[in-house]
Amino acid sequence: MEAKYDRASEVKAFDETKLGVKGLVDAGISEIPLIFHHPHLTSTAPTPPLPSSTMTIPTIDLGGGVFDSTVTRESVISKVKEAVERYGFFQAINHGVPVDVTEEMRDRVCGFHEQDSDVRKKFYSRGNTNKVTYNSNFDLYTSPSANWRDTLSCFMYPDVPRTEDLPEICGEIMLEYSKRVMGLGELIFELLSEALGLNPNHLKEMDCTKGLLMLSHYYPPCPEPDLTFGTSQHSDRSFLTILLQDHIGGLQVLQDGRWVDVPPVPGALLINLGDLLQLITNDKFVSVEHRVLANRGYEPRISVASFFVHPLPSFRVYGPMRELLSEQNPPKYRDTTVTEYTRHYMARGLDGNSVLHQFKI
Repeated sequence: MEAKYDRASEVKAFDETKLGVKGLVDAGISEIPLIFHHPHLTSTAPTPPLPSSTMTIPTIDLGGGVFDSTVTRESVISKVKEAVERYGFFQAINHGVPVDVTEEMRDRVCGFHEQDSDVRKKFYSRGNTNKVTYNSNFDLYTSPSANWRDTLSCFMYPDVPRTEDLPEICGEIMLEYSKRVMGLGELIFELLSEALGLNPNHLKEMDCTKGLLMLSHYYPPCPEPDLTFGTSQHSDRSFLTILLQDHIGGLQVLQDGRWVDVPPVPGALLINLGDLLQLITNDKFVSVEHRVLANRGYEPRISVASFFVHPLPSFRVYGPMRELLSEQNPPKYRDTTVTEYTRHYMARGLDGNSVLHQFKI
């Protein structure tokens, strides 16, 4: 029998501590609060592992030859095309973001979440009024179950935040890392444009690089990891996402109806396509459902997800690209805006159901 409790008041009480999941861990809890329980987890048998040959997300070398040699660039475009059509994900190596920058970014994000709680609390908020927000679960009040993670969130482009508006412990590296990610993103959008048979600047001219939202996640060890998630099943609302993660692991991708582990590749950045790119490519490229298991280790998992998505409001209309349509390939989605799509996405929260279905013709 399910325990009866007042979920709304428990959620509010947790939120008002302004300490996030880290606060619960610091308090030494041995059982997670009911608001974090995902009921179906107790009744769902684990997915039997697939043979390892089918579990590999492609690793693509974006080294200097992408610029220097037509042959190399065409080879990379071919690999990117295959990866995003088949998997929706790939690991990028030799991506041009220096290792000292990625390591400092991870370390400083960890430092933000582990610093004195009074300093963290200053950034704790909900809604879009603050440039920089720190909280636990953006959909805390709308989702059926909360996830075991805290997040520092900030739009880094097009309006670059001032250093003094960012947390002192990680502000400078956030600016440096996001500048590098913008450059990498522009390269990937060029390769994706060419993979579609279009001009290299096509997706950029559609404003796919117009905004960059950075979410710096902290997944502390969980005392009951089989009862909750780090991040529950979802696809991204972005055009493209670039993920920096540490060595801990826990990310899984839905492939052919099964959950597949995505082990971290040292030095790599994980690239995945978002819903908006699936929509404008008319399903040629796929935005794949993924999730993060609750952390069952002894040290926190750190990840930084950089989403190429517009800040709101954004009224540019997006629909399947005319260049890709034909009698044999009619549009599968109606037109929308980033504002409308985001409104649907935020209202639904991370409930495991793709918002794309609501825009199907």
